[in-house]
Amino acid sequence: MVEEIAQAVALLRAGELVAFPTETVYGLGVDAENPVALAKIFAAKGRPADHPLIVHLPGITLLSRWALDIPDSAFALAEAFWPGPLTLILKRTAIVPDAATGGQATVGLRVPDHPVALALLDAFGGGIAAPSANRYGRISPTTTEHVRAELGDQVALVLDGGACVVGIESTILDLSRGSPVLLRPGAITAEQIRGVCGHSPGRADSPQPSPAPRVSGSRAAHYAPATPLRVVAPERLRDYLECQRLAGNRCAVLTYSQSAFVQTPHVWRKMPDDSAGYGHDLYAAMREFDAVGAGQIVVEAPPGGEHWHAVADRLQRAAVGSGTAMDDDRP
Repeated sequence: MVEEIAQAVALLRAGELVAFPTETVYGLGVDAENPVALAKIFAAKGRPADHPLIVHLPGITLLSRWALDIPDSAFALAEAFWPGPLTLILKRTAIVPDAATGGQATVGLRVPDHPVALALLDAFGGGIAAPSANRYGRISPTTTEHVRAELGDQVALVLDGGACVVGIESTILDLSRGSPVLLRPGAITAEQIRGVCGHSPGRADSPQPSPAPRVSGSRAAHYAPATPLRVVAPERLRDYLECQRLAGNRCAVLTYSQSAFVQTPHVWRKMPDDSAGYGHDLYAAMREFDAVGAGQIVVEAPPGGEHWHAVADRLQRAAVGSGTAMDDDRP
């Protein structure tokens, strides 16, 4: 891996794209201070130019190079959760290119918790901007195979770090407007943030004195398979699938609490019944089911509660992005 890291650093310094693993998903990385290289990310992903990127750092010591007016809470949160799946939104310094922030006055920063990512960042010695290594709006990659299937030869090098441990994107917490506001749920929960800050973060949909900054993965349609996806309440799952069977429709079913009760024509996958295990398996399961030729992916709605917030968020956005809505009271 030492030789691969050295090759990756040389490519980054030459302005090329390098995909690398993090604990959340695989990232598509470039030198975060190189506007020409940053443009290659948007071209490869088909990503809107106003959609900001997250800059990955080798450690907390570089925080002040990238952010201004850093509140004490940012240092406390970084000490508690970095390296880890927490992105902090802070006011940016002059070194941050507009292309990395969507033209905003804020920047998203985190230190990933993966040995390959940290080795790359340490060797590079600077910030690497890295959204997920997939086509914009589609399912994030959690293995090198997913990256290659999505982006092919558009990436100069893909560093292999195995399957991602967390499996869904980082929590995004806005600290640029005073009190912390949770803009995207992830593995770091509001309860954990409260334990550090002393109070719960605000929600993205709660009234604030100024508009929230745009952040990665916050659009209604995201993380989506090509196959239409529908989320169905557990108590309605049996009736819904029976209606689909009688109509001659073949569904691919993700469930965590129920076993297969309609044998044909549906395809089933039993997911872990804990939120961490479910999140780890989710994107791989969605990719698998996107390839089975079913007319619809049907997902048993996850339980409520804070620990399931990130999973529910990804499923809701996936449903919208796949061209369907979340389940309602209609059959």
